[in-house]
Order: sequence, then C-alpha cells, then structure tokens
Amino acid sequence: MGLNRFKTLIFVLCFSVSSITFAQKQKITIEYAGTFYTDPEVEEGAKVFLRDKSKQVHFIHKGADVFCDKAIYYEDQDFIEAFSNVNLKQGDSINMVAKYVEYSGKTQLAFARGDVILTEPQSVLTTDILYFDRNRQQAYYNTTGRVVRDSSGTITSQIGRYYMASKKYQFVQDVVLVNPEYILNTERLDFFTENGHAYLFGPSTIKGEASTVYTERGFYNTNNDTGYFQRNARIDYDNRTVEGDSIYFDRNRSFASATNNITVTDTINRSIIRGHYAEVFKDKDSVFITKRALAISVQEQDSVYIHADTLMVTGKEDNRITRAWYNVKLYKSDLAGKSDSIHVDHQKGLTKMINLARFSSKDPFAIKRKPVLWNLGNQMTGDTIHLISNVKTEKLDSLLVFNNAFLVSKDTLGIDNYNQIKGQRLIGLFKDNELYNVDIIKNAEVIYYSRNEQQELVGINKSKSGSINIKIKEQAIQRIALINQVDGQLFPESQFPNAAKRFRGFDWRGEERPMSVADLFKDDPPLVLPSIKGLEDYVPPEEFIDDKVIESIEEAGAATPTKPNKAARNIPQKGDAKIIPLSAQPASKPIKKKSDQ
Repeated sequence: MGLNRFKTLIFVLCFSVSSITFAQKQKITIEYAGTFYTDPEVEEGAKVFLRDKSKQVHFIHKGADVFCDKAIYYEDQDFIEAFSNVNLKQGDSINMVAKYVEYSGKTQLAFARGDVILTEPQSVLTTDILYFDRNRQQAYYNTTGRVVRDSSGTITSQIGRYYMASKKYQFVQDVVLVNPEYILNTERLDFFTENGHAYLFGPSTIKGEASTVYTERGFYNTNNDTGYFQRNARIDYDNRTVEGDSIYFDRNRSFASATNNITVTDTINRSIIRGHYAEVFKDKDSVFITKRALAISVQEQDSVYIHADTLMVTGKEDNRITRAWYNVKLYKSDLAGKSDSIHVDHQKGLTKMINLARFSSKDPFAIKRKPVLWNLGNQMTGDTIHLISNVKTEKLDSLLVFNNAFLVSKDTLGIDNYNQIKGQRLIGLFKDNELYNVDIIKNAEVIYYSRNEQQELVGINKSKSGSINIKIKEQAIQRIALINQVDGQLFPESQFPNAAKRFRGFDWRGEERPMSVADLFKDDPPLVLPSIKGLEDYVPPEEFIDDKVIESIEEAGAATPTKPNKAARNIPQKGDAKIIPLSAQPASKPIKKKSDQ
C-alpha cells in the first residue's frame, strides 16, 4: 500500500470514529475537512483542519453549521476555533459571518470577531465583536454595532442585545436610528424587527424636517410612522410647541393629539393655549383644544385670556384666527367679557363676541347668553360686539356694539342706581385701554344721575334722541350730548318713579364679571380627567453573562482542571460591559501550515 493511500485511510478512519463518538455525546461533529493533522505545538491532542479547493471546513453542533477555511478543535474541552471566512448558520433564520469565531460545545457560547455580520429575516447586524448564546438564543455586543432594517432605517448603539425568540433588539447607550424622514436619538431602545415597533426609554428625540419630538418614555411604530409619548412629552413644529401628559403623533398626516395638562405655544404670535385634550393638524395650521380650554395672547404689559369649552386656532402665522365657543369668558386687567362664542382675527386685531342664533328672544337663557363687555366701571351689551385692538401697540382702539346696544354704569354714590344708555348701535373709543368716548346711534335713550362738582345729586335725566355722544373720564361720565333730541327732562330724585329707573332690557351682570384669571373657571363643572395607563417603566436589562451561564462555563472546565478553561475565554465580565482581553487569556501557539510539517 502506498504512503499517501495509507495517510488518507488513517484520516478517514479517525474522522469516522470521531464523528460517531461526537454524535453520541452531542459533541461538535466535523462534517468535512480537506486536510487534517495534529500539532503538539498548538496543544496536545488539538486537531487542525484546513479546507481544500472545493469546500470549506464544516462542523455541526445541535442544529448549527459552521463553515471556515481553517479550524482547531480541542476535543477534550469540545471547543473549536474557526479562522477566515467563518460562517455560522442556525436553521433558515440566523446567519453569522466573521473573520474569527470561538465556540464551546459544552456551553454553546460563541465569540465572533472581525467584520461580524449577523443576518436574520428582517435585519442585518454588523459589529466588531459579537457574543452568541445558543442556549438562550441571544446575541450581544458592547463595542458599537449597527442594525439595518429596510423599512425602519439604520440603528447604531454602543451596546446591543438581540433576543431571537421574540425577534427583539435592545439597544443601550448613544442609540441613533437614522431614517430618510427623521433621526431618533435615545439612551435605550427596544426594537422588534417583525413589526418595527420601537420603545424609547430616557431622554429621547425624533427629529424630522417639519417636527421634533421629545419624550422620556415613548413608543414609535417605524412601519407606519405613528408614535405615543409620555413623561415631559413635547412636539416642536416650525412655530408651535405641543406639550402634554400623553401625546399621539402621526407623521404621515402631520397630526398630533394630546391628553391632560396640555400647553400649545405659538412662538411667532406669542400666544399660548391650554386644556386637557387637543388635536393639532400641522399642514392645516389648525389646533383644536377642549376641557378647560384657555387661550392666552401674551403681551408685554397685559396679556389677554380667553376661556371656553372649546378653542380652535387656525391659519398661517401671519393670519391666525382663534375661535372659541360655549360659555366664553375674556379677561385682562382692565377688560372682561362673556359671550356664547368669540372669533379673533389676530392680523386685524379684531375680536367678535357673538350670540348664536339658536338662542331666540323667547329663550330664557337669551339675556344671559347676550355678549357682555366690561371696561373699568362700564358694562356694554348687545347682540354682537366687535372689539378692535392696535396690533402694533397691543392696546385697545375701539369697539362696536350691533343691535340692542346697552351701556350701563353704577352711579358712584347712589344705592342701586345705574346710569343707562341704549340704542340701536354703539361705537366706543379707547385711550390707554380706557373708554373715553361713546356714540349711541339711532333710537338713543338715556337715564343719567346728574351730580354737581360736590358730587351732590342734581337730578335724574331721562331723554330720547336720534343719537347720543358721551365723554367719559376716570370711569365717570363727564358730559352727555343729545343729538336730534326728541324729548327729555331732569327729574328730582323724589319725583322719579322707581318703575322708571330701568329701561326695558336692563340687565346688570356685574356679579358675572371675571376679576382674575382664576375667575374664568369658577362656574365650570368639576373636571374629571381620564386616567392614563401609560407605558411600562424602564427595567434594566439582565446580565448577558448571568449566574447560570457562569455555572455552565465552570462545568465546562471541570473535565480538564489542569488546562485553562477555553469556554471562559473572551466573554463579557458579569457586572459590566468589558471584555476579558485576549492578552489575559492563555493563547494558542502559532499554527503551522501543512506545508511546514
């Protein structure tokens, strides 16, 4: 028999016996090798396998296939080192390639190094070093990794874990998800590859071209670009900021809704709206808010507050419209009002206080619902009131009262006496936010308590005329001019009948006047806010190398107590993310090529 044929026979016999023995003990099984030899300089009993021109070295273990150009198998510890073009396959779902892989058949722990790529059906992970626990079906890196998922984008982090059973990644530290539409930054991200669901923990931002989301606990669906955010949640648009206890976000619709303790800030128009449920349509420049809704026009000297059941703000920043309806109240330090609804054109500085047509004159609530405006000591009512401000100086300019105009002020010294002026229409002018001139037009009537310089009552003036001009100073009527007077008379108080002291339609509503911002809410029913279940709290990830894994590593080395435990090589230390460096491990001697033997 020739020498070459004898060597081949010996290899085949050894290979066959080894395969049978390994299979019986569920040890690593060598399926194919082009060349096989032993080398005492590597380690006594170690077997070296090399590929041939047709195939790579191939070994299997409990459903895993590993291919490489060169391998060293340490039979007594059931441990293998694989070099060059290493490919580890687990079924049809997991494929890992690397320059170098270590694998223990006893612990089923694998260590991969050098251009590591782990591919599963939905994503591709690349990193420099990867640990793979086949018992628990987990992969782990702590040297920066990148995961690519076509529909979601690219995710990078310093530390990462992949749970194969649940198809979940857990990214920790400096996590960045880059998508063509946005960039997500967070400190921890739990990501499910099958459905693209992402759970955010800690300070997190999602920054797109038109919006930036901030949250400290959130959920984001990367498949359909919707999210749910809590804990200091905020969405920043070009000129609006939305804050709330809970925010829903739909990127495709440019829509957001918020629940409980909501604040929407308009940074350009210096306005704020608050409430406990809101909807924001960015593309439509629309904000809808209800549940104790409050709009604040921020002014340097004196802000304006509008409270209503429901508020809506629409229009571009240079053409904002605010609508408020149902039990609307208005307050600033020198002005207050109530109406069924309010329409504010911010560009024109025009505020319309409206009484809805559904409240007819026969309706018992019609008088209450009629718009009313208080300026200092004056009360004005009518079917509709227009209040005009100077948009540059932010001061009141004028007001118009349409139909059934009524101006009432208390006589400063009398008891239950009221100065009253009524007519078809009222035009008022302001100076420094104080009403100083009033014109009553058409069917004007007046009841006025006339006093001398000593503030003694001279008499009660009751007159009718085509129109009336009134001059007001320091909240008191200084002069009344009757134009086209029809009749009029000055009555001594003793001769003025009590039944004539009130015009028809008189309605003094001073007790309804809000005297502070808090008064805007005093008539509201009790507020019951929905309970927000919320997302689950942050739970620190368990150790990749836990007590059970350590126990299996120690058991792996027990069979060869006089040798270094190869199963303990290159594993992350329990309790931190560091790697046991190769320099601290007993290293194998350089491998000699077959040609050197």
